[in-house]
Amino acid sequence: MKHHWAWDALIYHIYPLGLTGAPLQNDFESPAADRLDELQGWLDHLQELGVNTLYVGPLFESTRHGYDTVDYFHVDRRLGNNDRLRRFSDRLHERGMRLILDAVFNHVGRDFWAFYDLRQQQQQSPYVDWFAGLDFSQGNQYGDPFSYEGWNGHKSLVKLNLANPAVREHLLEAVRQWIDRYDIDGLRLDAADVIDLDFLSELAAFSRSLKPDFWLVGEVVHGDYRDWANPDRLDATTNYELYKGLWSSLNDRNYFEVAYALNRQFGEGGLYRDLPLYNFVDNHDVNRVASQLNNPAHLHPLYLMLFTIPGVPTLYYGSELGIAGLRSDRDDSALRPRLYPPALGESRPAILSDIQRLAAIRQQQPALRYGGYRQIYLDHAQFAFARDFEGDTLIVALNADLHAESIRLEGLAGSELVDLLNGEERFPIQGAEAELRLPPTWGRILRVG
Repeated sequence: MKHHWAWDALIYHIYPLGLTGAPLQNDFESPAADRLDELQGWLDHLQELGVNTLYVGPLFESTRHGYDTVDYFHVDRRLGNNDRLRRFSDRLHERGMRLILDAVFNHVGRDFWAFYDLRQQQQQSPYVDWFAGLDFSQGNQYGDPFSYEGWNGHKSLVKLNLANPAVREHLLEAVRQWIDRYDIDGLRLDAADVIDLDFLSELAAFSRSLKPDFWLVGEVVHGDYRDWANPDRLDATTNYELYKGLWSSLNDRNYFEVAYALNRQFGEGGLYRDLPLYNFVDNHDVNRVASQLNNPAHLHPLYLMLFTIPGVPTLYYGSELGIAGLRSDRDDSALRPRLYPPALGESRPAILSDIQRLAAIRQQQPALRYGGYRQIYLDHAQFAFARDFEGDTLIVALNADLHAESIRLEGLAGSELVDLLNGEERFPIQGAEAELRLPPTWGRILRVG
């Protein structure tokens, strides 16, 4: 069976305005910076980690944070220009890596060129039908003589009218340029859960007509992911349903929480068994996972689970180094810090080495990328599941306790279990059972032999 390349991906997510230390506000006058070139300095580090797909965004001209787009056709001057992005994409692809960009198609910033024209010409603007909820019977907080719909009530983010064919044509033409000029391999669709579904279908058909294996993943927080991810629309969504349980099950010493979600999604009759969901433990919108965990030792079983469950594992820049970061009610800057790649010979945190090992094992074992999922052991602080693929079975056993713990697995085939994660330690299977000693705040990846 041929699988889409996304099933083999290990994605690294960079928020470029933060990582490169770009100014918080765009002055729309400065010459193009060279900050985008800094990303090339990360590529050796990423390949050492085992990363094969880079998600970078947002990248295009915006007012402040990148999700308030001003121009879909030009790279944000605070980062660089179109030529610099093309060179970076070329270097990335020369290494055999893939590139995913942010697509912010639900809304634009107030400085977006068509909205700027609307502010100047008001009802005489040819773009009056480009924006959702436009109403000239009342003003807005910015002093314009009209109101409009903003994303999630934020009027700095102006919702586009995606029912307008001219708006759709503009956005699809941007996608065409991104594919033609930068050879991108996919898009992460911001706020996909509030985007018109008919537009998502048109976008999918258009993108795949240009590049048949193009990957579309939508940012979706709540709901049935199959409403967005299906053969007519997107390939996958962000897996927010699983996100919290990945770390809170460790804080609460309650693997039952995450086990329930995994069974619902990927177990027998699971809702999303055929979807390469975008699995994550943190991103640019939520607290760094090192700050979410009560005990930093739990980073190790956390990433062990992330790399062995069904779906596509993703790393948010810097979290592989164990950096912390908490958001406030008004400020996300701690989540999006200025950062440099680790220098050669620099002391590396243990979690970085663990992630390298986990990435290598995942890439070597098809069962971890394509296999089914079945739970085989569950207790408050210990958890084991099997991944089966074409006659090969791997068992992942996790221990959240701060001390070593023994568990007994039942219903096993074969004669022994071989630990691929810890020096190929072996455990005999007798009477379809095996006794396992699990290291503290760690686990095992076992091949049934």
